[in-house]
Amino acid sequence: MIKLGLKSRSRRVVQDTSVAVEKSKLCMGKLSRDVDEGSSYCCWESLPSELLREVLLKVEESESKWPARKHVVACAGVCKSWREVMKEVVKTPEVSGKITFPISVKQPGPRESLLQCFIKRNRSTQTYYLFVSLSQALADDGKFLLAARKCRRTTCTDYIISLHGDDMSKGSDTYIGKLRSNFLGTKFIVYDALPPHSGAKMEKSRSTCVVASKQISPKVPAGNYPVAHISYELNVLGARGPRRMHCVMDAVPASAIKPGGVAPTQTYFPITSVDSSPTLPFFRTKSNYLDKSFSGPLCNHGDSSLVLRNKSPRWHEQLQCWCLNFHGRVTVASVKNFQLVASPENGVAGPEHDKVILQFGKVGKDVFTMDYRYPISAFQAFAICLSSFDTKIACE
Repeated sequence: MIKLGLKSRSRRVVQDTSVAVEKSKLCMGKLSRDVDEGSSYCCWESLPSELLREVLLKVEESESKWPARKHVVACAGVCKSWREVMKEVVKTPEVSGKITFPISVKQPGPRESLLQCFIKRNRSTQTYYLFVSLSQALADDGKFLLAARKCRRTTCTDYIISLHGDDMSKGSDTYIGKLRSNFLGTKFIVYDALPPHSGAKMEKSRSTCVVASKQISPKVPAGNYPVAHISYELNVLGARGPRRMHCVMDAVPASAIKPGGVAPTQTYFPITSVDSSPTLPFFRTKSNYLDKSFSGPLCNHGDSSLVLRNKSPRWHEQLQCWCLNFHGRVTVASVKNFQLVASPENGVAGPEHDKVILQFGKVGKDVFTMDYRYPISAFQAFAICLSSFDTKIACE
């Protein structure tokens, strides 16, 4: 009789959980708008912690792809207790291979495979949009991740990178960084609006004052934190051929590509003025940012930065062109196409030096694929790819 009783109770728990999951999907949209996070009481907070965790686990497992994954985001916006559980349930892209929350674009990609994305270019407005692929198609509808706008200046060119597709200004709450080139388009610096690790130093400039006018956090001023330096080799002989790239990832230690190596991982966006935005859900903090917002190693002056170089293509006699194996992800020949691997400068060459960390290539007139993996993030990969779009007077 005891066994039967336990079986019956277990069956009821499963049934109750299923009902709770379905109800949560239906109610999340309304609840996320109606429930005030600062309120002292929320009816959904009264759920037993074990049942709540089981419900949210089922939601996370069942909604593995976009657009259905919006239910996972909605659950995180119900109340504080739901948010804390979701922070434990939803894994980083490094582990899950999925991008869920905005902070995911600042976290390293998966270790074992390339995360497939694509970029769409709008020539008329000089804007670029990054999407994560939803299928094996080279360019589907995709899930929007980031946008960038090209701004020409007298001595340089800036690409302003934002979390919002329609608001790409430095003073915006959704501004997360930029790419800046020199006059020739041969050298670039990737700037993060927030410190990529606890030891990061801000590079002061006139634009820093503009961004700081909208303070992101009382303890973390927005500014220019260099996270990567990109250079293209000068073509002094004028010979046609592939571009040669050299990328120094200032925010990523060289040891990150080795077995067991770890790269700094941001876990919070300390943006306080957009907490209520439905497009920018949680993972924000208003205090102790530098203490809580990173996992992985801190800035270590004894560890050199990761250096990436473009993989050397081979000359195809029959096709009479330079070729790289993109495994079907690139279909149009272009001088912009490249694959980046770890440079021998990072130490003794090993299997990790053969892995493609970032690849970028053309598949249509204004459509390009972008695939990346650990230890770089979507933000860093997007910025590197934007450098390939810029006109290079001395490299062509």
